[in-house]
Amino acid sequence: MLELYQSEGCPHSRKVRETLSALGVSYVAHNPRLPGDQGGDVTNETTHDRLTAVGDDKIPYLVDTDRDVTMYESDDIVGYLGEHYS
Repeated sequence: MLELYQSEGCPHSRKVRETLSALGVSYVAHNPRLPGDQGGDVTNETTHDRLTAVGDDKIPYLVDTDRDVTMYESDDIVGYLGEHYS
């Protein structure tokens, strides 16, 4: 299962969502906070706590539970998705 910690207003998150859609890959989207370079306002305490428990308060953040892979950075995520899901 793929989980994407993201924000609707974040252009980097949009890039990952568009890639997932283009590849026809199902995923669960979590919206822990609003976009912002220094971290926007928290919109969901539960998902924000999960995000910060595993590392930085950065989005987008991909969790691939099937492959036990986690990663930040939209370009890295897009490359990973193209390699493993196309």
